[in-house]
Amino acid sequence: MGKATIGDVAARAGVSKSTVSQYLNKRYQHMGQETRIKIEEAIEALDYRPNVLARGLKQKRTGAVGVIVANIMHRLSTEICRGIEDYCQEQNISVILCNSDEDPEKEKKYAEMLQAKQVDGIILLATGKNGPLYESLAEQGYPILFMDRRVDHVKADTIVVNNREAVTLAVEHLASLGHRNIALATGPLTISTRAERTEGFRAAMRELGLDYESSNIINAEIPSLKDHFRELFEGPKPPTALIAGNDLVLLEALAFVKEQGLRVPEDLSLVAFDNIPFAHLLTPTLTTINQPSLEMGRKAAERLINRIRSDETPEAAEFVFECELVVRESSGNAR
Repeated sequence: MGKATIGDVAARAGVSKSTVSQYLNKRYQHMGQETRIKIEEAIEALDYRPNVLARGLKQKRTGAVGVIVANIMHRLSTEICRGIEDYCQEQNISVILCNSDEDPEKEKKYAEMLQAKQVDGIILLATGKNGPLYESLAEQGYPILFMDRRVDHVKADTIVVNNREAVTLAVEHLASLGHRNIALATGPLTISTRAERTEGFRAAMRELGLDYESSNIINAEIPSLKDHFRELFEGPKPPTALIAGNDLVLLEALAFVKEQGLRVPEDLSLVAFDNIPFAHLLTPTLTTINQPSLEMGRKAAERLINRIRSDETPEAAEFVFECELVVRESSGNAR
């Protein structure tokens, strides 16, 4: 007996070949449950295996997408990638994951490599330093999506969180505990996420009538953060609360707190961005600003795949997700 064909499946299920094709491509919108079950049973009975390469050539698609993350060490990045992979797996789409390490040259090489492999589209947690590359991809009509970080002057789908509102939640929470001298620490202001959190911090402090020194805002590379913390806390007005802009900043802050023998929250209240997996295990437990990263990843994959499969070219859109402040023990009353 020869290898089963799509025609064999259609005949056994009592449907047309085009209906079987729709089933294989997970286009169930106009397909009844009974029809789906018949096709599924026919595929199993005949041990039918679709020719993925032939389907890809016919559709001019490879059934793969690329994801370039700026730093895979960030918890946010890994959770976003999990959301992307989960959705793509449901859609029979393969994922090629690349890590640029915030290096624009690596990012450019990965983008060129993914195009050479003819992936159907790319999701970028961009370094923000490859303007001509991003513009070229968009102008070609190549399906791309920017995740977590906005890229100005490029018409492409974008998925971000409301960074200004998120940092405002943290400032308002700390102010309600009596803190007036609050500090913020992030990485360098080379990407929109950090810039928006910094701008939101300034605006929230002004809105609440809280004074702050420019030195209370640290935007620095991770290896130099402890030096900046030391300078800030040895100054005449050390802060009573610190907001860490992501999980890597938090780790440096925790190391500094331990070295200096500071007590949390008695000497310093801490609030951190990102879904820190061990937040509830620390002593004291950690107050966090949680981002819906899994949902963001799934939305990114859904939007990109819909764009790839669409016969039309949808207008570029921005999707903004809200964050959640989870109050635990690390944020206490001001001393």
